[in-house]
Amino acid sequence: MQYIAFDSHKRYTLASVENVEKAGVVIEQRVEHQRGAIREFLSGCEPGSPVAVETIGNWYWIVDEIEEAGMVPRLVHARKAKLMMGMINKTDKLDVRGINRLQRNGVLPAVWIPPDDLRDKRELPRTRMMIAQERTRLKNRIHSILAKYALHIEGASDIFGVKGRELLKENIALLPEHTRYAAELLLEQLASAEKQIAFLEIRMEESFGENAELGLIKSLPGVGRILGSVIWLEVGDVRRFPSGEHLASYAGTTPRVHSSGGKTRLGPLRSDVNRYLKWAFIEAANSISIGRRHYPNRHVSRLYNRIAQKKGHQKAIGAVARHLAEAMYWILKKKEAYKEPVANWAVSSLGR
Repeated sequence: MQYIAFDSHKRYTLASVENVEKAGVVIEQRVEHQRGAIREFLSGCEPGSPVAVETIGNWYWIVDEIEEAGMVPRLVHARKAKLMMGMINKTDKLDVRGINRLQRNGVLPAVWIPPDDLRDKRELPRTRMMIAQERTRLKNRIHSILAKYALHIEGASDIFGVKGRELLKENIALLPEHTRYAAELLLEQLASAEKQIAFLEIRMEESFGENAELGLIKSLPGVGRILGSVIWLEVGDVRRFPSGEHLASYAGTTPRVHSSGGKTRLGPLRSDVNRYLKWAFIEAANSISIGRRHYPNRHVSRLYNRIAQKKGHQKAIGAVARHLAEAMYWILKKKEAYKEPVANWAVSSLGR
């Protein structure tokens, strides 16, 4: 068996091959990116060897070709690997040799590789999320244009709703010539984005159907069909997480911790996480904060109110998002719908 490491870029991969028995480079070669090139290179290596490749943007097809070549792909957490290698200088050769050194020592920070079908399905909600963000930018731009000319639309709670659109068009007609033309183009772009979002949602409904796990996920407060689909696909196999705290950390709902000299300070939520999962839990927490007055006795509503009074809205949203992430772990682990947590005082009274 051999150790194989890839330092992949947009147009090429630098591959380094070492023997298991004796450390030392057997071959180092630059492989130009085209379909079949990775598989052809690996055909000259020992079958069953582990191949480490960093989590870059185009790793999907590289992992596929590694598997087709009869090798074992290992997806590397790039940031952790760089820290563990501890090198001052950075070159492609130093990177691949450092990754192989981590493989030999048995400390390679590998991450879970989702199966082909899951990777394919993820593109639907991820694309919807991207277009929805563009929709928000378009709406904000239209609001900005109206504000520049002191145009205020009365009589509609949502100016982009059915009634509001008619009033919006009437106000746009009052704008100067070129500004009016730009605003009309923004409206056309907005209509196109909304149409694409509708198509994606139909496709998601047809593709995911009535999945048992998805049904359990939707039992979480603040989580509906769209957020549930994102969470279900991004979490994947929950068994890869040893605890709810690990899933919450992966989802970016745990704060940074700075502890030294007997003092502990909690920083902002982490950024090197699954940003799609983080978005879903934060959106669910925001939904809870908006509707908490309708469900004042819910645990999540009381949690938000307690933290918000002491530390403000943002910290409260983070706390609720973390609760949802940890609850998600147990929902999928036990295959049970969400249950309201029992307060400590209630547990004590039951035991009397």
